[in-house]
Amino acid sequence: MDTFTNKGKRAATIVFAILIILTFITFFIGESGTSSLTISLFVLALALIKGELVGAYFMGLGGIRGFWRLPILIWLFIPGSLITIAFYLSA
Repeated sequence: MDTFTNKGKRAATIVFAILIILTFITFFIGESGTSSLTISLFVLALALIKGELVGAYFMGLGGIRGFWRLPILIWLFIPGSLITIAFYLSA
């Protein structure tokens, strides 16, 4: 029995393509050899966006509302905030 609808398959395929594009952007930034606080925070933002997309579309948390959506947001927010603070303090 197929639990995915065509709409669900299409959304997952689009999100997967977006994840690939964001990964290539991150790769090309790393390969370019440029480094600054702004670029580092941009790469961190891309990682957080990718984490949210994976949680929403591939872990099945996209349709969940309320309290159960909170743990994934906290999981992304706390490390992202701590890394951002560390970058600012080191600059």
